[in-house]
Amino acid sequence: MKDAQITARVAGVRDDIVTVRLEADDKGKLFPLVKNEVVYICPTRTPEDGRQEFLQAEVLRVRHGEADVQVFENTRGVAIGDPVRQSGQMLSVTLGPGLLGEVYDGLQSPLEQIATQHGFFLPRGLQVEGIDTQKQWAFQPSVKVGAKLKAGDPIGHVQEGRFKHKIMVPFAQVGEVEITWIQEGTFTVDTAVARFRDQHGNEKEMTMQQKWPVRIPVSQPLLAQRFSERRYPDEPMLTSIRLIDTFFPVAKGGTACIPGPFGAGKTVLQNLISRFSDVDIVVIVACGERAGEVVETITEFPALPDPKGGTLMDRTIIICNTSSMPVAAREASIYTGITLSEYYRQMGYNVLVIADSTSRWAQAMRETSGRLEEIPGEEAFPAYLDSSVRALYERAGLIANNEGQLGSLTLIGTVSPAGGNFEEPVTQSTLRTVKTFLGLSADRAYKRAYPAVDPLISWSRYLDQLSEWYGENLSEDWVNKVKKMHTLLLQGEEMQQMMQVTGEEGVTLEDFLIFNRAQCLDQVYLQQDAFDDVDGSTSMQRQQTMFALLERCLFEHPPLSEKDAIREHFTRLTSAFKNLNYSAEASPDYQRYWQEIHQLSGLPLVEKPS
Repeated sequence: MKDAQITARVAGVRDDIVTVRLEADDKGKLFPLVKNEVVYICPTRTPEDGRQEFLQAEVLRVRHGEADVQVFENTRGVAIGDPVRQSGQMLSVTLGPGLLGEVYDGLQSPLEQIATQHGFFLPRGLQVEGIDTQKQWAFQPSVKVGAKLKAGDPIGHVQEGRFKHKIMVPFAQVGEVEITWIQEGTFTVDTAVARFRDQHGNEKEMTMQQKWPVRIPVSQPLLAQRFSERRYPDEPMLTSIRLIDTFFPVAKGGTACIPGPFGAGKTVLQNLISRFSDVDIVVIVACGERAGEVVETITEFPALPDPKGGTLMDRTIIICNTSSMPVAAREASIYTGITLSEYYRQMGYNVLVIADSTSRWAQAMRETSGRLEEIPGEEAFPAYLDSSVRALYERAGLIANNEGQLGSLTLIGTVSPAGGNFEEPVTQSTLRTVKTFLGLSADRAYKRAYPAVDPLISWSRYLDQLSEWYGENLSEDWVNKVKKMHTLLLQGEEMQQMMQVTGEEGVTLEDFLIFNRAQCLDQVYLQQDAFDDVDGSTSMQRQQTMFALLERCLFEHPPLSEKDAIREHFTRLTSAFKNLNYSAEASPDYQRYWQEIHQLSGLPLVEKPS
């Protein structure tokens, strides 16, 4: 940025919002600035090490002769008259091999590299490349000279861990291009590996990396030119968590939210979903959460074994912008994470994005809006909160690229409403947007019922949408059976509330039976031990087997004519099912509890489906 021209000067500072006054060129015309363009503020007061600081900022609002910019760093020491250098680019990230396994801040600065070079206190105004430009990659071309390609088409690949990382024609390229030169070998990401001629006859070089503005979806120009196609999600993202997969599924390419109060188990649930979901790549965006929780994630993920092989960090990217880091960068961090995810989706991979939490992201927007003196909406959030939440979740989806390969981006946002109040604006805006709602309950967490997702308030619109998939892969009446069991949970809650008033004596034998059935279903199927090697992850095939057996046991049992007999029967049945949950398939314990459950329920013993 040292060579960039000074086009403005600081005219005022309000925390991280800086007003700049545009300067005139030789002809007396003001230098142009556009919204979302990146500028660099250069304080004349240098730090003790004598290094010139370049404070990255984004243009939020342009007025005649002036502009308000949001600085992604602490503005201490910025003074009126300090020079402002213009980048000519929007806020962007670098896309290319070397992203997996990295921990970035909200602006794609590699935190581990910075910590190694500068210690644990991050220096201000430091510019570091998002991808290592010294590391070499073995490039294998997949096209020849003369090939006619379009934006997003691959020209070759490199091996990034276990993944075939496609090198694609830049997404911003318009129209068809012709490859005029391409080479095979081992190169750094900024070395030219090919050249192409565009529709105007201009030749351009291609490296293995490209930049993309984070606030524009990667798929936007590709969909506009019909180089990609958005598809309707028709397959569930299996998490191995029984409560989610069976009752409240999330589609691949779908959206979900997990609101809940402090201590309800959001972090453990996120880690389980990240580890066991049938996706290729996981991107975790920690935007505004406490640093202690994020440090735990960063230290645990490299050590967690991945069910697919290696460690979980091998296929994970972490965007880290905690509550102790600049607030301004928090708002940009989610867009950074989603843009990296869209890049891998365009290669045909299934990507899961977990944003923790969108409440802190919305609060960052509220702070910025307040400093800009915009008209506030409900609870002082900006009036455009609802449209911002919708635009964020709309970047999820299922995309078919030019090769016909399907790639998905599934977005799960956690919400941290103050006091667990689901009526606050961020939660309500999210609920109007997503198609799966997994509401965490402090009451269930207090009772140690994990995952503490309340089945009485949670819902999923994907259950009916994916009925065809369930019919082909599980059973034709799967959705109806799930709805039947969910109705049982609702009826059981009604009986429990009645019994709290009247006691057991005040309910009929049939009502008491409904209550015990619902309790058994909750304890043996909805609850799951995240720290057990067997119960922590349940395959869909095992879920189907368990669900079918449990349904028969709940409704096809020996006659029970007394409440004591009902209580004793379901206590023994619950214990046997819990032991079954902890037993590995095909083990002697599994076979023993399988037989015990059939004997308790008076069912003819059948072999477990293979």
